[in-house]
Amino acid sequence: MPLPLPLLSLLTGTTSAGGAFAWSLVLSGAVVVASLVPLGAARSQADFTPADLAAPRAMFERLPAWGKRANWAHQNSFEAFTLHAPACLLALSAATAGAGLASSGLAMAAAWLHPALRLAYIGAYVANVPPLRSLCWAGAILCTAVLYSEGLRGVLHG
Repeated sequence: MPLPLPLLSLLTGTTSAGGAFAWSLVLSGAVVVASLVPLGAARSQADFTPADLAAPRAMFERLPAWGKRANWAHQNSFEAFTLHAPACLLALSAATAGAGLASSGLAMAAAWLHPALRLAYIGAYVANVPPLRSLCWAGAILCTAVLYSEGLRGVLHG
């Protein structure tokens, strides 16, 4: 039995029939995991001990300023992922239904750009560069909105 086209495109790295949308979902999830790196570094600098596991939020006050920003960036990563994941699934669904979405350059660009913007957002947040952070945040939200718009258009008119 041949692999379904979306799974095949995911495994082969092609962008046909929604591969970009599947990769965007996977990479956006990886960005959430990557946001743990600066947070973990901040916690180690704040003398994290196993006793802190009983009340991990209480240790927030011991974090350095950049560590507090790393914590906020990590929390925001979850929020962004919960908005972006359904958009990817909608676009992937529209593409695999033959709605012509796979050929939409705008949707594919948004899918690839979102994880990169979110990764840059984390760096800008931790480094305390508010204008860059805001641009990355807005750009990533715009990418998610494009996927919702193009995915919905593909489902309704495909």
